Amino acid sequence: MNNDIKQQVAALKCFENPEEITPLSGGLTNVNLLVSDGAKKFVVRLGSDIPEHGVLRWNELALSKAASSAGFSPTVVYHETGVLVLEFIAAKTFSENDVRNPENLPRIVNLIQQVHSTLGAHVQQPVLAFWPYHVNRTYIAQLEADGSTHKKSLSEMLKQNERLEAATGQIELVIGHNDLLAANFLDDGNKLWLIDWEYGGFNSPMFDLAGLASNNGLSEPEERSMLEQYFGKVTDTRWRSYTAIKCSSLLRETLWSMTSEIHSKLDVDYADYTNENMEKFSMAIAEFDQL
Repeated sequence: MNNDIKQQVAALKCFENPEEITPLSGGLTNVNLLVSDGAKKFVVRLGSDIPEHGVLRWNELALSKAASSAGFSPTVVYHETGVLVLEFIAAKTFSENDVRNPENLPRIVNLIQQVHSTLGAHVQQPVLAFWPYHVNRTYIAQLEADGSTHKKSLSEMLKQNERLEAATGQIELVIGHNDLLAANFLDDGNKLWLIDWEYGGFNSPMFDLAGLASNNGLSEPEERSMLEQYFGKVTDTRWRSYTAIKCSSLLRETLWSMTSEIHSKLDVDYADYTNENMEKFSMAIAEFDQL
């Protein structure tokens, strides 16, 4: 860990005697650190705005505070420009296998449903929207302007994005998390926690469900069970709309990685991540075309 970063964190006003500062694994857009200060522990997230990804830290802060107030996320202890300090939760970080565990998946869906139905009442200021089709359009326009090495694929991706948006139809609107990777779920043995709100904002509830499925390799029976738990009966119309949004989620992840190939300074193999997500998207769009 860079000594300058360690000194920056040690000097934060919220700490009295930070004795141990260690890096935490994970995080594709932030530096995350665990800080021991006396008998207490904290997580420090370091990260500036990321305009190319639509990440604005004031939005993340507003939703982190709301999620903390609602009991879904750790307490926000301190913040300043580029810094977010959270209460440390002694808990297991989920893996994709943990998400697929038949004992955990219903708990996760229940948490998502509670977030969607109650979080809005705790938000104290305007927050962003995260409509995936618009997000995808802005990524494609930016990649064109940046001269991405994937430029030849962008025109077809734009056509697929428009087709999927039309197939989605009418939606409900909730405040969603919009980045349901396995590592964003913590289990303290009594309850589940949901962390990392940098992409949070208004969206269809199906985007979180679709992201949960695509990020964690859910099978079709698991997906249908998830939707039945959330919505009740799953009609053909609902399934087609859900499948379209799942494709948009995979397209968005692919475009996110293509953009990160150009702009990110973190030591991550984004090219490999792009290829992985392009393959997932191609499979998903082929399945969608069979409906």
